[in-house]
Amino acid sequence: MRDLRSAKSARRRDAQVVDVELVVDAERSAPRAARHWVMQTIAGAGVGGASNQVVELLTGELVSNAVVHGPHTGTVRVQVRIDGDLVRVGVRDTGGGTPTVGHPEPTAPSGRGLALVEALSSDWGTQVHPDGKTVWFEIRADE
Repeated sequence: MRDLRSAKSARRRDAQVVDVELVVDAERSAPRAARHWVMQTIAGAGVGGASNQVVELLTGELVSNAVVHGPHTGTVRVQVRIDGDLVRVGVRDTGGGTPTVGHPEPTAPSGRGLALVEALSSDWGTQVHPDGKTVWFEIRADE
């Protein structure tokens, strides 16, 4: 009997590195557009299951933060890099400040996005640029 999980892992390790970017306008529809694009991108690279869903959720959270807390005009850049079983998503905007994990009251309508990123990702962080910042996370794909 052949172990299909091992075959999938071998294909992913042998696959070429994926490094792509999407630019969306900083508007309310941006998180949905980014989620769909990221899902298609990583699924096309063989990332599925729970990993695909976590990447979709966290991408939506970061893009939402960029739209809500960043400049109300301009663009948001979403970068996806897949190298072996590591998926890294970075969301760049031209806003200032350093994002911090919030701990809102249970009844608060928002403020949990970075807490989700912190809890569900393998690693995450912020990179400050002269013209803004990138918030990124990494997920180890299911094997």
